[in-house]
Amino acid sequence: MRAAARLVGLGLLLPGLAGPAAAQVRVLYVAPERFTDAENRIASGQPLRATLAEMTRILEDLGRRRLGSGESLEITVLDIDLAGFEEPGPRIPTVLRVVRDSSPPRIRLAYVLRRGGRVLARGEETLTDINFLLNSNPRFSSGPLYYERALLRDWFARRFPG
Repeated sequence: MRAAARLVGLGLLLPGLAGPAAAQVRVLYVAPERFTDAENRIASGQPLRATLAEMTRILEDLGRRRLGSGESLEITVLDIDLAGFEEPGPRIPTVLRVVRDSSPPRIRLAYVLRRGGRVLARGEETLTDINFLLNSNPRFSSGPLYYERALLRDWFARRFPG
């Protein structure tokens, strides 16, 4: 029993020996108020802060799933153009987001992947999928930004195959 207690104490004193460090994801936004289309600008709908909070949650979640232990990923979002476009409702003071095949999501970002302070990969990319309506079914979606989440999920799978 005493040996087990000493091993637990040793793990608390030396966390590096207790197990691998979890992947870390940091998300930054450059001039989000100038993004192409990241909020409902006409009337009711999702404000910019809600879009950025959800985008951050999606990126952090995907990063934790795809990255190896001890890796860190910094993503700088440079522009967001959500799937679809805003269209005022015909008789109600609200705005509808109309999604058509001619209005795919587009996200421009830069990233740096590190392990132990060493840069493993870096780049800047514009993500889009002109077949986004064929490749997904939002009826089985939960949560906002369905098409953007699918776009980012595919990018993470290609970029960080783990």
